[in-house]
Amino acid sequence: MDHDIKDITLADAGRLRIEWAEKNMPVLRLIRERFAREKPLRGVKVACCLHVTTETANLMETLKAGGAELRLCGSNPLSTQDDVAASLVKHTRIGVFAVRGEDNKRYYAHIAAVLANKPNVTIDDGADLVSELHRSKNGTGDIWAGLEETTTGVVRLRAMEHEGVLKYPVLAVNDSETKHFFDNRYGTGQSTIDGIIRATNHLMAGSRFVVVGYGWCGRGVTTRARGMGAEVIVCEVEPVKALEAVMDGLRVMPLAQAAKVGDVFVTLTGNCAVIRKEHFVKMKDGAVVANSGHFNVEIDIEALEKLSVKKRHIRHEVVEYQLKDGRRIHLLGEGRLINLAAAEGHPAMVMDMSFANQALGAEYIVKNRRKLPQGVFSIPKRIDKDIARLKLKSMGVKIDGLTPAQRKYLSEWRVGT
Repeated sequence: MDHDIKDITLADAGRLRIEWAEKNMPVLRLIRERFAREKPLRGVKVACCLHVTTETANLMETLKAGGAELRLCGSNPLSTQDDVAASLVKHTRIGVFAVRGEDNKRYYAHIAAVLANKPNVTIDDGADLVSELHRSKNGTGDIWAGLEETTTGVVRLRAMEHEGVLKYPVLAVNDSETKHFFDNRYGTGQSTIDGIIRATNHLMAGSRFVVVGYGWCGRGVTTRARGMGAEVIVCEVEPVKALEAVMDGLRVMPLAQAAKVGDVFVTLTGNCAVIRKEHFVKMKDGAVVANSGHFNVEIDIEALEKLSVKKRHIRHEVVEYQLKDGRRIHLLGEGRLINLAAAEGHPAMVMDMSFANQALGAEYIVKNRRKLPQGVFSIPKRIDKDIARLKLKSMGVKIDGLTPAQRKYLSEWRVGT
């Protein structure tokens, strides 16, 4: 029986949205069907700190189908979709500890609640679970290994590994080609532009759009912005990436110079205090500033607060800061991930591959837990290729294979003339 939308509870509305995303996640569906038969995660306690979205819900249902005992918390205070959280609790019976807009105290209380279940496997987006476990007096005794979803988290983990403090193996899901080539480029590219437009209703065509950081995420945002008619300016600190941007036909300049001419600024670096006081004071009236890096440290909000004489919430997820000379700067989404603060995050079609990596990565950990290398390591190449094959198959795309003679030729060092 159909229901009027007004009669649908929050949890039921979330269920409908989860089902909508599932239609566009065929790879994860195939994995879930196999997991339901084989139960490769039976009895395994899994702690997840991820953006609580419709796509994440489908990952949770896949892991549960595999027999995992799950707890989930949000990996960013503004990324939780409350209807999805409610649906997972009501319909899937998964313990979810996440509320959109939670403060830092509640955020870390939710992480503690997830870890209280003494997990065997951690699944992170930003490495907060790993960090909290390493700070805990209880230590990491029950953990076999973990998985990390995003660039920022992998950077943190490699820093821990370099310092010799990382106490258990972690699979860098972000290193997988079917993750960062697609999720970071196409997912972040589209969803970041989506978030900026939803928050501001800004016309991209004719705008000077400043992309700070030309990694895979920055490349994706640049491509989408150019496609909508924006003049893109790239700011970089890495010479090779800056050179690549130049070769891609983009204007490259220091941020201090771009600050004078930009209409919209978006940071995608994974670093702190990227846009600072010296940049704010040069921006023109009406400048829009957003972040699409994982943490809200890329924009120096404290400096902007000190520069301003007046502040007001002018639109949903838009705060207007007025400077002493009357110029106004608009900060989006509290400087948090704009693609999730003001939009719905990555489309399900691309998260299908990212979360396929998470699901198969969890299975790999369980099967190989006694022989995993210490430190941060990558998902095996064969898993990456299997995911790509499944995705191509779901899209109705066929490709060639190597002939026996070609395989033999590629394996030999003596090449005939």
